Amino acid sequence: MQAACPPSPSADPAVLRFDGRRVLVVGGSSGIGNGVAQAFRAAGADVHVWGTRARAEDYRPDEGSDLSGLGFSQVDVGDAQAIAAWTPPFDTLDVLVLSQGIVEYGRAEFGDATFRRVVEVNLNSVMSCCMHFQPALKAAGGSVVVISSISGYKSSIGNPAYAASKAGAISLTRTLGAAMASDGIRVNGIAPGLVATKLTQATTQHPKRLASTLQRIPLKRVGTPQDIAGVALFLASPLAAYVAGHTIPVDGGLHA
Repeated sequence: MQAACPPSPSADPAVLRFDGRRVLVVGGSSGIGNGVAQAFRAAGADVHVWGTRARAEDYRPDEGSDLSGLGFSQVDVGDAQAIAAWTPPFDTLDVLVLSQGIVEYGRAEFGDATFRRVVEVNLNSVMSCCMHFQPALKAAGGSVVVISSISGYKSSIGNPAYAASKAGAISLTRTLGAAMASDGIRVNGIAPGLVATKLTQATTQHPKRLASTLQRIPLKRVGTPQDIAGVALFLASPLAAYVAGHTIPVDGGLHA
């Protein structure tokens, strides 16, 4: 006998509202994470973000940061004990967005210590956060959105740690999507292409590199944090109620 199916949500824009929902964006103090955090806030959610600086006031708008209306905590995700020690200001969590990430240029990632630090932040902390917040997510029937990168699908000659960690994050998203589904938690991901943030200035502020990259992007433009935020809202909404374990490339067609 076929199992009864829940009613499908309509395409009503109200489905993308998050009024009364609690959202935590790790890495939400700047860049893609900040754009995602502000999109959820605009959709009515109560949003808290993690960053690396001591206070919210230490972030500036000219750096791509807008912490207005957001709760803030300083947490070093490269320290598993710091993640485990953080006490959330909520009992249940509707959406966990994991947007933490670092990259080191100049072949620094070929050094053992740097390689390990990048993997610790970009991959290991994703697992630590998912496990730490699993009870709160289960209580809410929540969802997780892991921000990885299209670098996880290809080689990245100068950044072995970044590419390997993002490939690992994509695989982890797939595995946790299956493992946490029994708790009513949906885990999915987004793999951004070139998005204009502090992390990508080595390309976006280098005319020759930027021109070369734009030639390979079918949509012929650099992405924005808002491009990523729209997909994050979708994945956390009832419109994606039957999506689990998948990572969606959001790259202007580059990976296609």
